[in-house]
Amino acid sequence: MSVVPEVRAAGLIVFRRVSTGIEYLLLQAARKEGDWSPPKGHVDPGESDMEAAIRETQEETGLHLKDLSIIKSFEKVLKYSAFDKPKSVVYWAAELTNTTTAVAISEEHKMFCWSPLSKACTLAAYTNLVSALQECEEFLKKYYEKL
Repeated sequence: MSVVPEVRAAGLIVFRRVSTGIEYLLLQAARKEGDWSPPKGHVDPGESDMEAAIRETQEETGLHLKDLSIIKSFEKVLKYSAFDKPKSVVYWAAELTNTTTAVAISEEHKMFCWSPLSKACTLAAYTNLVSALQECEEFLKKYYEKL
């Protein structure tokens, strides 16, 4: 019996600071009504996970590396099955540092929102993604400049 290779994907949990705390950028998939997640996508052959995360974020949101500060010390890997194949998604936290840059979503998504953790966890359909968002918030509040 052959082993199905794991599908690899990568993305960034993009956040911004607002007067009430932290807000997370979530995108609603165009093909799946209730599917909200941070920007992410498949890792192309020859591409590192980080390169894929940056490329996918740019393609899906219009945000460039110069608009973000990636926090490499927060790395979360989610493992699950998608379309009967094992999938692994690695996320890093990334702060939107250029707050004048507008989000411009791709045709893969129908809308986006900036949400505090409580709303983000309600929108996120998967428990492992909810856990990743909660862990990100805990990490940011504990280790990252007074939030």
